[in-house]
Amino acid sequence: QVLFFGFGWLFFMRKLFKDYEVRQYVVQVIFSVTFAFSCTMFELIIFEILGVLNSSSRYFHWKLNLCVILLILVFMVPFYIGYFVVSNIRLLHRQKLLFACVLWLTFMYFFWKLGDPFPILSPKHGILSIEQLISRVGVIGVTLMALLSGFGAVNCPYTYMSYFLRNVTDADILALERRLLQTMDMIVSKKKRIAVAHRTMFQRGEVHNKPTGFWGMIKSVTTSVAGSENLSLIQQEVDALEELSRQLFLETADLHATKERIEYSKTFQGKYFNFLGYFFSIYCVWKIFMATINIVFDRVGKTDPVTRGIEITVNYLGIQFDVKFWSQHISFILVGIIIVTSIRGLLITLTKFFYAISSSKSSNVIVLLLAQIMGMYFVSSVLLIRMSMPPEYRTIITEVLGELQFNFYHRWFDVIFLVSALSSILFLYLAHKQAPEKHMAL
Repeated sequence: QVLFFGFGWLFFMRKLFKDYEVRQYVVQVIFSVTFAFSCTMFELIIFEILGVLNSSSRYFHWKLNLCVILLILVFMVPFYIGYFVVSNIRLLHRQKLLFACVLWLTFMYFFWKLGDPFPILSPKHGILSIEQLISRVGVIGVTLMALLSGFGAVNCPYTYMSYFLRNVTDADILALERRLLQTMDMIVSKKKRIAVAHRTMFQRGEVHNKPTGFWGMIKSVTTSVAGSENLSLIQQEVDALEELSRQLFLETADLHATKERIEYSKTFQGKYFNFLGYFFSIYCVWKIFMATINIVFDRVGKTDPVTRGIEITVNYLGIQFDVKFWSQHISFILVGIIIVTSIRGLLITLTKFFYAISSSKSSNVIVLLLAQIMGMYFVSSVLLIRMSMPPEYRTIITEVLGELQFNFYHRWFDVIFLVSALSSILFLYLAHKQAPEKHMAL
C-alpha cells in the first residue's frame, strides 16, 4: 500500500499538477490514498488466485479495503468537492463550510435515490452497510466502465487500422497550406486598410474631436455614415476570413497527422498495430454479438470464460488435460492483463481529460472528481472481474461484497456496452464520411 500510495503521489505531481503552482495537500493525499486502496483490491484478487496469505487474513484486508474506499468515495471526496466549489465563489466564501455540508447532503440524497430504480440489493441490509453503499457505487462504476469499454472497443481498431486512413499526398498538404497563406495575406491587407482608415480619421479629428450634443449627433450621422459603414463591412470580412483560417489551420494539422500515420503504418510496428486493429475488430464484433445474445435471452455466464474455453477445446480435441490446474494459471495471467491495462488505460484517460478542462482554480475540484471516478471504476472492476475467476476463487470476494445481485451488474454492463458501441460506430462512421467532404469544401 505504501508503494501504491507513492506511485499515486508521483503520478499526481509529475503528470497532473506539473503545470500548476497552487497545490492542496489534502487533494494529493485523497487522490493517492484512493489509488493505493484501489490497486490493493486488484492485488487481493491476484492473491485469491495464487493463494497468498491465510484466507482469514485476505478476508480482513478485503473488508478493510472496501470500508476505506467506500468512506472516501461516499463521504470524503464529495464533501471536499463541495468545499472547493464553494471556495471559488466569493459570495459564499464566509460560510463555505456550511454550504459545503449542504452540497454534500444534496449529493447523499441523489446518491441514495439512485438505488431505487435498480434491483441491486436485498432490503434486509442496514442503511450504512457495505452492501447498501457498494451496490450504488457499482451502478455508477459499471455504467462508466461500459461506456468506456464500448467506445474503446470501436475506437481502438479505428485508430490502429490503416484501412480507415485517408489517402493524403504531399500535393494535398501543399495546396491547403497555400490556401491558408493566401487567406492570411488577405486578412493582413484588410486589417491594413482598417488601420489606415482609422489613422486618416484621427488626423482629420473625427476620432477625438467629435461634436457633442443633438446637432453634433445629427451631423455625425449625415457626414461619416458612409465611411463607418465601409469599415464595419471590412471588419465583417476580416472576421469571416479569420474563422476560415482557423478551419484551414486545423485541417492542415489533421492532414499532417494523417500523413504521419500513413508513414508509420508502413513500419514494422505500424504493421503490428494494424494486425491488432483487425484482431480488435473481430473482438468488437464478437463482444457486441454476445452482449446482444445476453440481453435477448436474459442470460449470464455461470462459468468463467477461461475454464469454459479450455473445456470446449479439450472436449473437441479429445486429449487428456488438467483443466483445473491450467485454468488457475491462465486465469492469473488473464486477470493480471486486465488489471494492468485497466489501470494504465484509466490513468491515460484521466490525464488527457485533466489537461483538456483544468485551470488553476478548477484543478482541485477536477482532481477530486477524477479520484471519485477512479475509485468507482476500480470497485466496479472487482464486481465484474469476479465472473472471470474460477468459482473456488470467488468465495471470499462474494462473502465480503455481500448479497449483491451480481447478475444484474453483468446484464447492465451488456446493455450500456451495446448502446455505447453502436453509438460510437455511428459517430465514427459519420466523422469518417464527412472528413473527405470537408476537405473538398475547404
